[in-house]
Amino acid sequence: MKVEQIYTGCLAQGAYYIESKGEVGIIDPLREVQPYLDRAEANGAKIKYVFETHFHADFVSGHLDLAKKSGAKIVFGPTANPGFDAHIAVDNEKFKIGDVTIVALHTPGHTMESVTYLLRDENGKDQAIFSGDTLFLGDVGRPDLAQKAASMTQEELAGFLFDSLRNKIMPLSDELTVYPGHGAGSACGKSMMKETVDTLGNQKNMNYALRADMTREEFIKEVTDGLAPPPAYFPENVAMNKQGYKSIDDVMKKGMQALSPEAFEAAANETGAVLLDTRDAQTFAKGFVPNSVNIGIKGQFAPWVGALIPGVAQEILIICEEGKEEEVVTRLSRVGYDNVLGFLKGGMDAWKNAGKEIDTINTIDAYEFEQALAKDKTGKIIDMRKEGEFAAEHVDGAINLPLDFINDLMAEFPKEENMYVHCQGGYRSMIGASILKARGFENVIEIAGGYLAISSETKLPRTDYVCPTTLKK
Repeated sequence: MKVEQIYTGCLAQGAYYIESKGEVGIIDPLREVQPYLDRAEANGAKIKYVFETHFHADFVSGHLDLAKKSGAKIVFGPTANPGFDAHIAVDNEKFKIGDVTIVALHTPGHTMESVTYLLRDENGKDQAIFSGDTLFLGDVGRPDLAQKAASMTQEELAGFLFDSLRNKIMPLSDELTVYPGHGAGSACGKSMMKETVDTLGNQKNMNYALRADMTREEFIKEVTDGLAPPPAYFPENVAMNKQGYKSIDDVMKKGMQALSPEAFEAAANETGAVLLDTRDAQTFAKGFVPNSVNIGIKGQFAPWVGALIPGVAQEILIICEEGKEEEVVTRLSRVGYDNVLGFLKGGMDAWKNAGKEIDTINTIDAYEFEQALAKDKTGKIIDMRKEGEFAAEHVDGAINLPLDFINDLMAEFPKEENMYVHCQGGYRSMIGASILKARGFENVIEIAGGYLAISSETKLPRTDYVCPTTLKK
């Protein structure tokens, strides 16, 4: 028996490859399915099942393409009603993969069709659970994402989750390995651990949601407390996972069109495409195609695209480092952005050599920021970190306008005064600065290195530090 976790950091997502006696089961595959096919072929094995723990909200799963290319059967949990052919498991249904068995445990709560897959070895002994978004390490799945589709309140869904954990998960052996659907950084939970594998016994000891003496009412209150609004693209990804989507091959073929500077400019003028520049923040600041938005490929690229570019049907034109084009198109497809029209061939060098107009972002370091504030008495400090980060500690007088909600908060940004924008390290603030610049704000000044640099390299007055854990209480 072989069990492999295939973890994708930018999505904080775990897919799983299970093989026994030449048969393979894949759990929650990513959109690009060739790696799974290659793995199985290299081992002389055949993919028999594609198991889905639920209709995912934060990424588009590869179940359709993988089933089509491998001949595997797609499996969903009870109550699922997909718009394509799939096997809808009943509670406790068993699936054979070689000598091992996968048992589908219906664990509603995160969504009503959510299922946890229990792995039994060739001797019938329980070995592991693949818990999807039902149980994370240190947390559980948020119960508010499916409330509209399920015609239920988040409190009602949380009640289902309480029962699922107590009746299906907690009675299992402490020795079981827990393979969750997500880790730290995912918006599908609140406070996940950075680790991606643990034992169920350890989770029973330290996971707040698995306290043995916890009442239903306490569970519902704690699980629903402090939930930030989900990213706008989540419902669209659920719909794609449930109803179907374009073949990844077609998406890649369309997105990988190399456009000359002239063709790129024409496409930008003739369509409503977003100009997406995925280069490093400080490289972007020194020169970019006017009206471009910078979301760096080296950060949490796909989730930020989903949070900030309204509508997965939005057409996109790409500017990136040469050789990164395929990676960019692939990572956009993971969150459902399938309408990439092509990329700027030769990147910014080609654009400059063609004599095209460029724009820049005014960026200064922490020391220059301190000096500027001594002279600029009307400038505003805009902290683009999340509310919890800001509440823990910030520069005195700063205004918290989290990047997550920049499209909704645009009216609150000052139009006349200088805006000194920063985040924690510089990734998010450059995204925000580029969006503001594209919307016509010319008074944007980005602080390189963000709050980390400000707190370590300047004497600017800051609020007293408050532990984020304390803030939750």
